[in-house]
Amino acid sequence: MTASEEFQANRSRLQGLAYRMLGSVADAEDVIQDAYLRWHDVDRAAVESPESYLTTVVSRLCLDRLGEARRKREVYIGPWLPEPLLTSHAESSASAEDKELSRDISFALMLALERLSPLERAAFLLHDVFELSYSEIAATLNRGEAACRQLVTRARQHIQRDKTRYRVDADQNEQLASAFFQASRQGDIATLQKLLLDDAVLHADGGGQRTAARKLMHGASRICRFFAGLASKQADTPPHWMIPVTINGGPGVLSLEADGLLQAATVRIEQGHISDIYIVRNPEKLAHLAHLVPEQVESDRTG
Repeated sequence: MTASEEFQANRSRLQGLAYRMLGSVADAEDVIQDAYLRWHDVDRAAVESPESYLTTVVSRLCLDRLGEARRKREVYIGPWLPEPLLTSHAESSASAEDKELSRDISFALMLALERLSPLERAAFLLHDVFELSYSEIAATLNRGEAACRQLVTRARQHIQRDKTRYRVDADQNEQLASAFFQASRQGDIATLQKLLLDDAVLHADGGGQRTAARKLMHGASRICRFFAGLASKQADTPPHWMIPVTINGGPGVLSLEADGLLQAATVRIEQGHISDIYIVRNPEKLAHLAHLVPEQVESDRTG
């Protein structure tokens, strides 16, 4: 097997690790490219396990980037959300990469991972998601096995609640999500109140580049009023284009709004109601999805 073939055989797994570590599609791609170059330069005859070697390389490259990423997020304007990743929840039609990336990649879990230190994040992902042994994690992170066990234990304490509560029935929840997206566009307060949990939370990421709530919005009543007001202002300016999609394993909508910019929205569902709404409006986080807009839609908009 050639170097390229060996790397390609591990690519989807490495991509899944890098995205979970960084929360950015673009940064994950950069890490994968760096790892590919290092793989071509290494003496492969001395590499006992290509999978272990590449996992170590990607993990360390991500850790190098996390410090700078966390500093940027400390001054980020408004709530921070990961770059949305479109996946397929249907096992029969999903590609190997989709299946890998759909596993434990919800916005809820990604936000929980943000609360961890870089080492906790890496140790948890390597052990609980990618099923590496503690000895393998110790070698990857240059830490003792006991220290790695402590890192994983602390990480679990922070995120176990988010991880276990995310499991949902996809088909049933797509119907609920579809009803929510329609009601929110119409400002239908009565329907929204039935769909939302009383303590629902709205997360809107504009990154200071597009209009979005600068703080998390708590409570169903407040969220209902927000969407009602938004609908009244946008009654005469519907989106140019909108399609249902699966975002980070959950039901969502991708749209080209009246201002000509993309928007991605998804929801988290618990006990038959919506607990969290995630709206990504920052253009930098949506650039990788621009190619999905049909050429005719773009032509009609600009023409």
